[in-house]
Amino acid sequence: MIRTLLVANRGEIACRVFRTCGELGIRTVAVHSDADENALHARVADAAVRLPGSAPSETYLRGDLIVKAALSAGADAVHPGYGFLSENADFARAVLDAGLVWVGPPPEAIEAMASKTRAKKLMGLEPLSTVTADDLPVLVKAAAGGGGRGMRVVRELAELDAELTAARAEALSAFGDGEVFVEPYVEGGRHVEVQILADAHGTVWALGTRDCSLQRRHQKVIEEAPAPGLAPALVAELHELAVRAARAVDYVGAGTVEFLIADGKAHFLEMNTRLQVEHPVTEAVFDIDLVALQLQVAEGAVLENDPPRARGHAIEARLYAEDPARAWAPQTGTLHRLAVPEGVRLDTGYTDGDPIGIHYDPMLAKAVAHAPTRAEALRKLSGALERAEIHGPVTNRDLLVRSLRHPEFTGARMDTGFYERHLEVLTRAAPDPYAPLAAALSDAHGRSRFGGWRNLPSQPQTKRYLMGGTEHEVHYRHTRDGLTAEGVRVVHADARLVVLEIDGVRRKFEISRYGDQLHVGPTALTALPRFPDPTTQQAPGSLLAPMPGTVVRVAEGLTTGAAVTAGQPLVWLEAMKMEHKISAPTEGILSALHAAPGQQVEVGTLLAVVQPNEPL
Repeated sequence: MIRTLLVANRGEIACRVFRTCGELGIRTVAVHSDADENALHARVADAAVRLPGSAPSETYLRGDLIVKAALSAGADAVHPGYGFLSENADFARAVLDAGLVWVGPPPEAIEAMASKTRAKKLMGLEPLSTVTADDLPVLVKAAAGGGGRGMRVVRELAELDAELTAARAEALSAFGDGEVFVEPYVEGGRHVEVQILADAHGTVWALGTRDCSLQRRHQKVIEEAPAPGLAPALVAELHELAVRAARAVDYVGAGTVEFLIADGKAHFLEMNTRLQVEHPVTEAVFDIDLVALQLQVAEGAVLENDPPRARGHAIEARLYAEDPARAWAPQTGTLHRLAVPEGVRLDTGYTDGDPIGIHYDPMLAKAVAHAPTRAEALRKLSGALERAEIHGPVTNRDLLVRSLRHPEFTGARMDTGFYERHLEVLTRAAPDPYAPLAAALSDAHGRSRFGGWRNLPSQPQTKRYLMGGTEHEVHYRHTRDGLTAEGVRVVHADARLVVLEIDGVRRKFEISRYGDQLHVGPTALTALPRFPDPTTQQAPGSLLAPMPGTVVRVAEGLTTGAAVTAGQPLVWLEAMKMEHKISAPTEGILSALHAAPGQQVEVGTLLAVVQPNEPL
């Protein structure tokens, strides 16, 4: 039996596996990079081993160091989690060769299925060897790994070479393997997958379907089980194809077979030879622990002939530290507070006060709701996210709530193009107009009317806040009866709570402060100085880093004085394992170039300046 387990991963999935291990009485071992020295997964494990460095290529992609860590910590088994080396057959083989238990499929099954090119050939499909204009649009895809990394949609033939280069670089950084391939891109389809679990004695379970159609950058955002609105015959076909794929490679363990559903037909995409990020929705519907079952199968257990029955509906939303309104730009900083109401499962690798860095995926947590019906699960999850306390960097929380309530999603009419069609509306700022006033009244609480630097008591006091990317100015007064503001009645105001009566209705505003940043309920604000600093002004055409990260390359031949066109890619940044393109905002001359490959940059770092052409 397994007594000590090392998880060859980090963050949320490592914590998730450790939780089951604790319930089973299994001792746990974490590995951590230097950037993750104080990360939650390293803190909660019974033992932790350092992997020197911070980049994935130096740490979580170093199978040799991880096997050494397992042996030195006295582990007798290794769980790969997802991502990194989870679909690397050589790593699985190295674990087995070291005399350790591998909690995953046989290396031969990984070799057959984890490479998307080999998997398609096994299923009778072939990637495109050459691409012509008639083949467009096409999808460039990493052969190893998943999670949207190394994927690019190409709609213009002239862009293919550049997108291949970018995809290879991103895949190599994320998975240690730069192989990519090209396949036709099917638009308007639904992404549906089947969870399988197989033992070493010939039993294969098909544990229902999941719909994962809501995606950004080809990475899933909202998932649910079962996939709604599928004909029973199509569900049976998907189950049959998934089981057939597993049996074809003598699969053992947990895996997922993914399909694109278009025009009522199933198109095989790939098989993921690992646990999926979205596995909790299947656990909720079938009332099982997939990690516990993985461990039992690895110990040689025999599964029942038939899987348990499914009950109800479950929906998962991935909470990311990113700004959907700014091309999904990842965000960094301190996560001051993360809490959701009771009754919703929260899987996370963070606790209050943890830093969010630049080196890894921006996912903060997964929130999962289970209910008897889909409508009830939607209401439960959207309400919980709306009331959740998420204090720190910008997140996609508002996008998730609006997505869950969008009629196309509630009506189960969504497809993989959902965000392409609706992102502008879903990210349209709609902050609480009374939040700045509540912040100002809370800040003013307890101050003497006659002390400090302020106007006469009879004159309104003024405060400025940045909210939702827009500056807001609010006014209030100190009177003999306390604080007052136009259009509302101030019922109560202190440092933590403001109560306003608005049109006869009382509203409570809970206040949290972290330096200049405030959270009024779910609304984030930044207090602005009374007088703007003129030194912070940038020259027209300045290109600033939208996020902290690393400059991975500069456009070939780009030098100061070069003519550039509007939209021309100039600089590429890598942050949180994704590449981000910085393009010229207008046609003009590159008057300054400060970015260089390998350079570490912070938010707001000046990368380049494009001087616009003078109008004719």
